[in-house]
Amino acid sequence: MTNIFDQLSAADNATKEQQAPVSSNLTTQTENEIIYDSHIKATTQELLKFGLIEAAHKPKRYQICIHNQQSINTILAPLDLQIIIDDTRGLAFVAIADNDQAKQEHNDDWQHPLVRKQRMNLEQSLMVAILRQHFLAHEQDAGTGDLKAIVHLDDLLPQLNQFLEATGSDERDNKRLRHLLEQLRGYALVSEIDDNDKITIRPLIAHLNNPEHLQSLIAELKKHRLEQHNSNEKK
Repeated sequence: MTNIFDQLSAADNATKEQQAPVSSNLTTQTENEIIYDSHIKATTQELLKFGLIEAAHKPKRYQICIHNQQSINTILAPLDLQIIIDDTRGLAFVAIADNDQAKQEHNDDWQHPLVRKQRMNLEQSLMVAILRQHFLAHEQDAGTGDLKAIVHLDDLLPQLNQFLEATGSDERDNKRLRHLLEQLRGYALVSEIDDNDKITIRPLIAHLNNPEHLQSLIAELKKHRLEQHNSNEKK
């Protein structure tokens, strides 16, 4: 027959047994939260460093962006930046925050979404317009989200020379094209030129510039070339 002390002792042991797993679970939960937060931090740092994360290249980082968009935006908010998710193309990139103050301070349609002060010049903007046309045409044929928008340099050179006066030397024209593409590679818009003189247009180009402004740029350049041609004929 047990007395009151035995009963209290048994109850105390039972309580300890019930509390032990809870304490262990709390410890595990805390450790998981630390690891979880470190992944978000590392992903945000990578976004700030490179401006984008592509699912095709870094699927785990991309999934962190997908599932933690609000947390990442909270981190980016003091910098007037936000993360944009294009799930169809498998793309997460940093852009200027969509608020009135940011728009007033950084109202520029010809810049990389991340780099506010690094504006493109006329030739770079023209090259973007040409590449964007190729990219959208590819998506119309292959479907939005297809990442194999590959184009040969021989297809780009005549289009570039159509708007920028040819130098008179095929070698110099080719060098100008390659130089522009290398500059745009720094904006994460195209891949490196491969051994077959081909490049892959990367999906960020769909978000870089306002399509209406790009069309206006092309129209203005066509008008300029026509005026220049008419002036030369009069001479």
